[in-house]
Order: sequence, then C-alpha cells, then structure tokens
Amino acid sequence: MSNRQRNEWITAHTEQKDLSVLNSEFEHASPDVILKWSYEEFGTRVVMGTGFGSSGVVLMHYLSELGLPVQVFTLDTGLLFDQTYKLWKTLERKLRLKVERVSPILTLSGQKNRFGENLWQIEPDKCCHIRKVLPLKKYLSNKKGWITGLRRSQSEYRESIRKIEWDATNQVYKINPLADWDQEEIWWYINKHDLPYNPLHDEGFPSIGCFPCTSPVEEGEDERAGRWKNLQKTECGIHVPDFNPAKRSSAE
Repeated sequence: MSNRQRNEWITAHTEQKDLSVLNSEFEHASPDVILKWSYEEFGTRVVMGTGFGSSGVVLMHYLSELGLPVQVFTLDTGLLFDQTYKLWKTLERKLRLKVERVSPILTLSGQKNRFGENLWQIEPDKCCHIRKVLPLKKYLSNKKGWITGLRRSQSEYRESIRKIEWDATNQVYKINPLADWDQEEIWWYINKHDLPYNPLHDEGFPSIGCFPCTSPVEEGEDERAGRWKNLQKTECGIHVPDFNPAKRSSAE
C-alpha cells in the first residue's frame, strides 16, 4: 500500500467513525437542529444546493427563519422549466435571500457544436456530467459542507441515505436534514407556512429537473419515476459516488 493509499484509507475510516456518532445523534433531530449544527461546524464553508423542488423550498424557509447566512446555490443547466426560473425569483423575494447560479463551462450552443443536437436524448449521462456533475465539483472544491433536500421516500436508490454523509467525490460532508421526511410532511409544511412552489407539482410532476428529461408520474410510482422516463436512469449523477458516464456509455 502506497503512502497515498494509506492516507486515503485512514481518512475514509476516520470519517466513517465520526459519521456513526453524528448519525446516532441526528437521526431523530429536526431540520433546524441539523442546520444550526452545520453552520456552527462549517461557517461560511457550508452551502445549500437546490433545484427548487418542494424539499428545497422547505429548507430555504428554514434557513430564512433561523437567520442562518448559508449560501444557497442552484445548478442552472440552461434547460430548466420556465416555471422553475419564475419560482427562483419568487423565493428570493419572499425569503429575502439570493440564490447563486452555478453554470457549466460549456454553453448549450457549445455542447451542440461538440456533441451534436439533443445530447440529453442520445447520451443523457454525458449531458448530466457536463451540465451538473462537473460544475458542482468545481463549486464545492473549496467548501466543507453541502446541504441537500434528499429524502429516503423519494426513490429506492435513496432509501438508505443518512442525515450526515461523507461525499468522497466532492470531499465534503453531505447534510440531508429532511432524509426521514415523506412527501406528506413536506406538503404539510409548505401549506402551513403558505410557501410558493412550482405549479408543475400540481400537474403530476413530484420531481422537476430539466424540461427535456422530466415527465409526469403515474399513480403509485416513485417520486422520481418521471425523470429520464423509459431509461435505466433515475439520478443525474451528483448523488452517485464516482459517477462516470464513460462506464455507462459505449460512445465515451
């Protein structure tokens, strides 16, 4: 084992030990407790990512009510629904915060010139890698914590997530304050506080991403069943350890 491998092994096992303690403490903690801990622990080096879904609305409201100056950011692929862009501005006004735009280096026209039209249809993993995974990795390169709206009830893939995780890909603590909330609890909170939300939720879209790759779901399906419908894909890659489209695409 090389020195580098040994150091990586020590780091991984140290992180795992710390996570076991943290998760035993936070498993039944409310989101406000976890959010306060996140800021106390990491200060300005903790950020919150959102795609302006229902879970993100809840967390943004918590941050506003708690008065925590945590920077909120979104991965703007350039392919979001018009309704999503409108909600973005509405939430900034209502919650008195500014959402930072994180964009891919490659523009849509540049992507078209390099890879052809509608890459999201031909090689969706590659498109997600370019427009979401790489920009996120760059953005988080100087951060310590990343707050997300991930919930166990969203899909089978997410059912084992913990409140605090170590993201080895981005080298940050990944904080999931709503991990144990279900959809009913999310909507109870939104209605109780009269919060704005994406009107597409009322049209059968429980999970909303880029417009070319998002469809309504059928009754009884997972919340994320409308993402990349009819493909063997339910995640864009930002929540997949060591996501690499080359492993999933014969054209890479």
